[in-house]
Amino acid sequence: MSSSIAKPISVTVSDTVRVSGLLLNPSYARACYILAHGAGAGMNHPFMTGVAAELARRDIATLRAAVVTALVLFPNHRLVAGGKSFGGRMTSQAQATAPLQGVSGLAFFGFPLHPAGRPSQDRGAHLFDVQIPMLFLQGCRDNLASIDQLEPLCKKLGRRATVNLFADADHSFHVPARSGRKDAQVLGEMIDAFIAWFGSAIAPL
Repeated sequence: MSSSIAKPISVTVSDTVRVSGLLLNPSYARACYILAHGAGAGMNHPFMTGVAAELARRDIATLRAAVVTALVLFPNHRLVAGGKSFGGRMTSQAQATAPLQGVSGLAFFGFPLHPAGRPSQDRGAHLFDVQIPMLFLQGCRDNLASIDQLEPLCKKLGRRATVNLFADADHSFHVPARSGRKDAQVLGEMIDAFIAWFGSAIAPL
């Protein structure tokens, strides 16, 4: 199934549980990103659809659902998992507990490292149990991941961690008008950073 429009799919979690997902599968997709949404927004949120659309333009499919389903749909593709905010952190916790089958790397759009106004690295402790490449795409004004906490943590993680910072962007990757930039520009820059990381850290593996 190849399309430039997100298609609803059903994901089997267990014999009694099924959940819905969205698949955006461009022609000539070379990889699939399993994108989990944040705690306060669903898979149809404009940020989620924007990320999926920008990745599709660069021949990366996105599946807003489960890794097991991605393995079935894309058995011969590189898989990257992660998500926006809490969705990304939950994915990393799953990977730290038991490696996700077939996943070559994790990519986070706004990793929530600590509560707003309470800088800490505690919520990143599990990342040391993740043994695959990780990409952190973070706004410099993100009140859930202060740069003076995130950068030292990622330095301790070593070569597994790549950090890309986006000036003036907050946790939602919104930039104020006074910055002279648009949210769409920031999104494009983030996807460019994702593609560059994928080419250097994932594709050569």
